[in-house]
Formats: sequence, C-alpha cells, structure tokens
Amino acid sequence: MANDDSRPLTLRDVSEASGVSEMTVSRVLRNRGDVSDATREKVLEAARRLGYVPNKIAGALASQRVNLVAVIIPSLSNMVFPEVLTGINQVLEGTDLQAVVGVTDYTPEKEERVLYEMLSWRPSGVIIAGLEHTDSSRAMMQAAGIPVVEIMDVDGTPVDCMVGISHRRAGREMAKAILKAGYKRIGFMGTKMPLDHRARKRFEGFTEALAKGGVEVADQEFYSGGSALVKGREMTHAMLERTPDLDFLYYSNDMIGAGGLLYLLEKGVDIPGEIGLAGFNGVDLLDGLPKQLATMDACRLDVGKTAAQIIATRVADGDAAEYESHVELTPTIAFGDTLKRK
Repeated sequence: MANDDSRPLTLRDVSEASGVSEMTVSRVLRNRGDVSDATREKVLEAARRLGYVPNKIAGALASQRVNLVAVIIPSLSNMVFPEVLTGINQVLEGTDLQAVVGVTDYTPEKEERVLYEMLSWRPSGVIIAGLEHTDSSRAMMQAAGIPVVEIMDVDGTPVDCMVGISHRRAGREMAKAILKAGYKRIGFMGTKMPLDHRARKRFEGFTEALAKGGVEVADQEFYSGGSALVKGREMTHAMLERTPDLDFLYYSNDMIGAGGLLYLLEKGVDIPGEIGLAGFNGVDLLDGLPKQLATMDACRLDVGKTAAQIIATRVADGDAAEYESHVELTPTIAFGDTLKRK
C-alpha cells in the first residue's frame, strides 16, 4: 500500500497494510501488551514499508505533560521583553523545563490563537504578559490545570498568579517627583492606550497624581507602531510647536524619550532647567546618551526570574508547593540628568 496523497500516515494505514487491528498496531509500536512475535514482525514490516513514524509526543500527552513552559509576550522587538526572557531562562536552566516563546503583537485575538496552539502541546506551565485577555483566553487558562503566571502588571485580578509592578503606582510616583521639582506645564507622549494596557495605567496614575497637585496635562499625543528614536524626535518637535511653554515632557517609554532628548539637545535647550524629561523602563542600551534620561525601572529581570521560579516550584512540588501567588515588585526613579531634584 502506498500513501499517494499529502495526508500523514495513520495507525489505520498500518492496520490495513498488516491485516491486524489498530489496537494491536498501537500495542506493537508502543511496545505494550502481549503480541505474538509473528504479529509484531508483520506490523513492524508494514510500518517500515509505508515509512510510518509513530507520533510519540501524542502518545505521551495522553498521560503526562511535556517539559515546556509557554511564554507569551507582545513583542520581541520591544527591548523590555528580552530581559524578561533572560530572567526566565536563568531559572529554568537549573530544571528540566524549557521555555518556548509565542508573540502576540499586542493583539488580543492573536494572543488567543497563540495560547490555543501552545496549550495544545500540554505545557507544564504558562507565563503570559499582562492581565487583560479575551474571555476565551481566560477560560483556556483556567481550564488548563497547570500553573499560570501573568507578568509585568499587578493592577488587576489574575487567573492564577501574577508578578510585576503597579503601573498606576509608577505613574503616580513619577508625577509626584515632577511636581516636587517645580514643573507645572507638562506634556505627555505615549502609545495608543487600547493596545498598551500598562501604558494606559501609568497614564491614569500620572494624571491622578497631577490632579491632586492642582495640575493638568497641558498637551498630549498618542502614536501607533513601534517605539523609536525618530518617533520621539518627531512628536517632541510637533508638541513644542503647538505648546511652546511646556516645561516638562513625560514619555511612556525610554526610546521615544531618548529621541526627544536628542532633538532638544540639538536645539540647544537647557535640560533640565528650561525643560525636564522622563521616560519609563530603565533601558540600559541608552546609557551612552549625552545626558542620562530620567526613568523608572520596571524590574524586568526580576519579573522573569520570579515567574519562572513559581512555575518550577509548582511543577516540582505539586500540591505541596509553597509560593506567593501575588508578587508586587517596587520600581525606583532614576533622576538622571533630565529631572531636577528638590
């Protein structure tokens, strides 16, 4: 018998070629059960002739999980997530577990598809960025019967465990530092909020703290697409053309903040005297700028390490595992050279 079409060979093909039942074929190929030598040789010869290769992963999944940890993140181009992955791998290297990464492009529907595919492999655990998911994604994680750790954010209710920072608190703390330094005319630049929930929460905390100090955001601009130096330059130029009396610019991430900083330095602007700047994420790659951008660390490495440790502990110890289900890390402000201290 030949498999002339493009479909994969099945147990039925081997059964028909050898003249024995599918159950017997399965027993032979898994080396289970009492099967006569003659029948065993007939099955193996048919399998060799057909080129049939048993799907041992499928057989294993019927009784146990594979040593994979599904790590689902929005982007690989965003410099935030490689450090998170580094933390995850540092912990998993000491175990039998291996991370496998899926990327969602900040799209809930794609996250749902990626999660579905990854769970179909029956991983030992899931680490997933954010707390906002579709109802279907939440249902899949709740029904999976494995440890799930949502990372990067603690402003919400997790499916199982969460590890991260409070982005609302981060926004509030930055606003307090800006007000304490005496700045009053503040502009904000960031990503479009429907897709970036953590940036939205920082903005909410930021504006809330400003309001308590009697200050409102004087100008704001939101962009779509990737974060880049050129985007920061363009938005900074446009905002100061519109609102030239701004004395502080708060950026939702360091990349666009660095673009704004370089633009203002080229224009000979006194920083932080004439205008102050701050970003978010504490990106080490920007340490070589002419001035150090004020920022706030998102504890990325520790987020990855802590999440992986929760997964590893629960996989190893089962119901006896001792772990914290809600871990809030505390970021700190780095004033750099662009935010006055008072």
